[in-house]
Amino acid sequence: MDFDHLLFSGHAFRRMMERGISPADVEFVLHHGEIIEGRPDGHLVLGFVKEEPFHVVAFTDKKSRTCIVITAYYPDPKLWDRSFRARRLK
Repeated sequence: MDFDHLLFSGHAFRRMMERGISPADVEFVLHHGEIIEGRPDGHLVLGFVKEEPFHVVAFTDKKSRTCIVITAYYPDPKLWDRSFRARRLK
């Protein structure tokens, strides 16, 4: 993703702290990860941190070139396929 500024929502920051996820890990995934879902309200980005799959949900305000992180998490292998790019069908 292309942006000049990075902000974390209160929800994102709380959840990151609960999950042991650092802001540096999130920024790395946003710069080097793969957008696996595009949405009107943001993107789901897949990256790998310490060889672990990692998802970040964020959107970019194009006018201010600010990326706002909504949440970040380690995807549950029960809910995602082996590539962590697609949700498993129920």
